[in-house]
Amino acid sequence: MMANLFSSFDPSTSFFMSLNWISSLIGLFIIPVSFWLIPSRLNMLWIKIIMTLHNEFKTLINNNNIKGSTLIFISLFSFILFNNFLGLFPYIFTSTSHLILSLALALPLWLSFMIYGWINNTTHMLAHLVPQGTPPILMPFMVCIETISNIIRPGTLAVRLSANMIAGHLLMTLLGNTGPSLQLSLISLLIVVQIALLVLESAVSIIQSYVFAVLSTLYSSEVN
Repeated sequence: MMANLFSSFDPSTSFFMSLNWISSLIGLFIIPVSFWLIPSRLNMLWIKIIMTLHNEFKTLINNNNIKGSTLIFISLFSFILFNNFLGLFPYIFTSTSHLILSLALALPLWLSFMIYGWINNTTHMLAHLVPQGTPPILMPFMVCIETISNIIRPGTLAVRLSANMIAGHLLMTLLGNTGPSLQLSLISLLIVVQIALLVLESAVSIIQSYVFAVLSTLYSSEVN
């Protein structure tokens, strides 16, 4: 039962070639044509969202010397949000539910931040290993704890995104599989619950993409 349940996340198709990972780009074809017309309402809404994110990320980074630094985090947010929403459609592969994608996003970002910080701001990076006000006797332990917490950051970023995507999809799959065995009077209740879960998963898709981008921004602000 569990093998069949998790098989819904297997990246495999039998139609001509494996099309699962192309789902990360296939959503471009379903964007309304009016989006590309300026100024359309959809375009203006997306620009408003981007500008709001830009102002927030700029405040978090708190370094005006790095121009255009928010662009990478806005692009990261857009890409993850795009794929999270695509995964809610039937028969579309949810690429963000796999660690191979989420870790491929988190690890290069974290590694580049660490390399930049240790090369250009070595003293600042060493100071971060010992929080202010730490008693001298606890300093060696705090250095070990802070080092471990820094090392596991890309893993926690990736696992958080993948686990949240998998959890909701598994619950919807479990409830959907019980449909054929239910009585007719309970099917209407199941549909209502599935719609509520779909709305919840839509909110989770937005929140998780935002959390991923904000945490990446905070990690970058620590090395400046």
